[in-house]
Amino acid sequence: MSPSSSLQPTGTSAPVAPGLTGLTGLTSAEAAELLNSHGANRLDSPPGRPRWLRFLDQFRNVLVLILAGAAGLAAALGDIKDAVVVSFVLLINAILGYVQEGKAENAMAALKEMLVSSIRARRDGLTVALNPEELVPGDVVLLEAGDRIPADGVFLVAISVGVDESSLTGESVPVDKTATLGVIDAASDDAQGEGERGTLGFSNTTLVRGRAELLVTRTGMQTEIGKVAALLNEANPGPTPLQEQLDQLGKRLALVAGVAVSLVFAIRLLQGDEIGKAAIEAVALAIAAIPEGLPAVVTVTLAVGVHQMAMRNAIVKRLASVETLGSTTVICSDKTGTLTLNQMTATEVVTSSGTRHLVSGSGYSLDGVLDPPLPSGSSLLLAAALANDSTVRDGALVGDPTEGALLVVAEKAGIDVEAYRDAHPRIGEIPFDSTTKFMGTFHEGLAGGGVTLLVKGAPDVVIDRANLDPDTRRQWEDANNQLASSGRRVLALAHREWTDEVSSDVDVQGLTLDALVAIVDPPRPEARDAITLCAAAGIDVKMITGDHAITAAAIAADLGIKGRAITGADLDAMTDEELAASIETIGVCARVSPEHKVRVVRALQSNNHVVAMTGDGVNDAPALKTADIGVAMGITGTEVTKEAADVVLADDNFASIVGAVERGRAIYDNIVKFVRFQLTTNLAAISTILAAGLLGLPAPLTALQVLFVNLIADGPPAMVLGLDPPGHDVMFRHPRDRDAAILTVHRLLRLFVVAFTMAAGTLGVLVYARQQWGEPVALTMTFTTFVFFQLVNVINARSETGSAFSMDTLSNSKLWIVLAGVVALQVAAVTTGLGRQLFDTVALTPTQWAIVAVVPFSAMVVDELRCAIDRSRNPLSR
Repeated sequence: MSPSSSLQPTGTSAPVAPGLTGLTGLTSAEAAELLNSHGANRLDSPPGRPRWLRFLDQFRNVLVLILAGAAGLAAALGDIKDAVVVSFVLLINAILGYVQEGKAENAMAALKEMLVSSIRARRDGLTVALNPEELVPGDVVLLEAGDRIPADGVFLVAISVGVDESSLTGESVPVDKTATLGVIDAASDDAQGEGERGTLGFSNTTLVRGRAELLVTRTGMQTEIGKVAALLNEANPGPTPLQEQLDQLGKRLALVAGVAVSLVFAIRLLQGDEIGKAAIEAVALAIAAIPEGLPAVVTVTLAVGVHQMAMRNAIVKRLASVETLGSTTVICSDKTGTLTLNQMTATEVVTSSGTRHLVSGSGYSLDGVLDPPLPSGSSLLLAAALANDSTVRDGALVGDPTEGALLVVAEKAGIDVEAYRDAHPRIGEIPFDSTTKFMGTFHEGLAGGGVTLLVKGAPDVVIDRANLDPDTRRQWEDANNQLASSGRRVLALAHREWTDEVSSDVDVQGLTLDALVAIVDPPRPEARDAITLCAAAGIDVKMITGDHAITAAAIAADLGIKGRAITGADLDAMTDEELAASIETIGVCARVSPEHKVRVVRALQSNNHVVAMTGDGVNDAPALKTADIGVAMGITGTEVTKEAADVVLADDNFASIVGAVERGRAIYDNIVKFVRFQLTTNLAAISTILAAGLLGLPAPLTALQVLFVNLIADGPPAMVLGLDPPGHDVMFRHPRDRDAAILTVHRLLRLFVVAFTMAAGTLGVLVYARQQWGEPVALTMTFTTFVFFQLVNVINARSETGSAFSMDTLSNSKLWIVLAGVVALQVAAVTTGLGRQLFDTVALTPTQWAIVAVVPFSAMVVDELRCAIDRSRNPLSR
């Protein structure tokens, strides 16, 4: 029996069937032809609701129906003008609602497009990155643990493969897979039925362990998941907690408005008004008083804000996550690729002779050498070339960055990687596992007629598995510590040879240690600035990494991460209570397992922190789900991680996380601004009309004037408030309490003070002007004053506790354009013939214009006094 005849290393599958190893895949021309005949590899979307029905949905609001009834009543009583204008307002409101809904849908559709991942496949004999939608029957897909299977097919290679098929079967236990034992014709209609289920892979299921190659047999709606999708409609996402809170707020205000409307209706009837006119005025007040547009504006604000985040490489998958982002107090970040550039470069090699070889060149370019060079024909770096799943072509990497650095240093040492791979293909494999922290591959012919196991892995793990005397072990450990202390990642390369038969229960011990390779991944310059910004914002940053503690601590110090460094072993020695007590002083957790990450998150949460956790591997998913905000890497992250995450970073950059937190805070601030502005207006309208009735004054606003305020003076400014850029101090405040109500006691008091100031100012103008110039002029001035109060109210609403004259006042140019438009329309309503006819206004003198322009600033004066009082009590308030 040959040395390799029974080779099946522990945890691997049966030997790969003859004729299936090393398939070159389809040619580009074949793939294009098949794509044309089979169509894109995607599931059909459920049919959307027709546009005309979506438009009619805008009229399903109960309050809108009541207003429509009032318009009909006005027409029946002969008031054609009011009936026509109210109907026109209803139409405009429906159009605005339809457009808002379309904006939200378009923003979310764009996010779905950005979440499309790439997969590795073989085309034209090369490993290439493809959009999953480009797959066709006959493609060979390369899969690793954490990858989502993009189409149905049969496994050609299956090394320790387990697949989570719960999305199809409901079974939570992973299914073991083996390679098919026969050659499969992917074009055959029976290809899907060949072999046992244990050799089949199904679309939308996930590799939870191992490495595989899958021959695609069915795509799109022909897959098993496609058949299920054909029977189902995609469920609409429910409202976010913030939307639910605002919905409840709207209902409470509706109750208050209902009482006010009933009183106004009763008062006007007692004063002798016709029932139709009283009804129209009362219902119009209800529409002005109830913020029925609140949920729609909040949805659009969230959706547009999330789309803006996506443009900055932070793809937020759930609207509710925006609320949590603004409350984040701790970010637990991986190191490689997130805090660093992920452009791994081998800088030094230490060999078994103790010689140190400096490596020139950077990145994945093959230009560079080892100084001094390795002896000709040296095999010390073979593990770097063959125990490696990456490829580098023309300076571009396909695969893992660390493996890319090893591949490049092997080439620089004079190893023809492609030639060696062709001459000595793998006959077995021990896949990398986060628990064992090493990878091994078996090859024939590297040392005589035997089998060679090549191993690469963490130095401490490989050293423990090597045959070393105490002095030699100490030398290797000292070399490792010296390399790692400068912030470099270190990998060990080793081998073991067999001249007799290799059994299936091979024990990876007795290795010969060949070399240590130091790899540098420089910190991202923007990460340093982002960490400094986090400190100013009251957000703590912790590095959670599988790297050596010395390496991690050096990079953390360079980046400005504060706190001591501990290892996974240190965590094991702590109880949960001890960890929670000391977690605030810890800045780096190195050599940690997935279980350690979960413990760190829970320890922070037990101290009332809101935690964001980053991850990229399949084993990071539990920590991401445990964290308040799970952040997956869009480039290096596995499909399982992206599925578990709330946020996906398109550039794997820590600065993008901080940018998302900043935008999350800004979005929440904008929603608060909108709510404050809208509710102040609602209360001012209720107070003004109700007080006028109780005081025996004429109705200060006609039904059409109230509708003008609701449609023109309130709607556009409120929408544009949602587009306010982040304030200059948004990242210089401590995170808000996640459970805090959107309307705190302080905000409510401010809201009532400003609303009553607006009502008093409007009624004051009515009383004064009525005495001076008569009722027609007084009512025109009252209408104009109330509209101008809204403009001042918008400016007030933009600041929580600061002055309206802060540096942020002019930051939203769109808002000032809208306010100028409102002023122009109000002037037209008073000065043009059509405006006077519609809104029952009369011409005003310059003196009268001066009064209606100055009085609304009383709301600003009152709010500035309140701000000054707040600042005197709390000098730290903005």
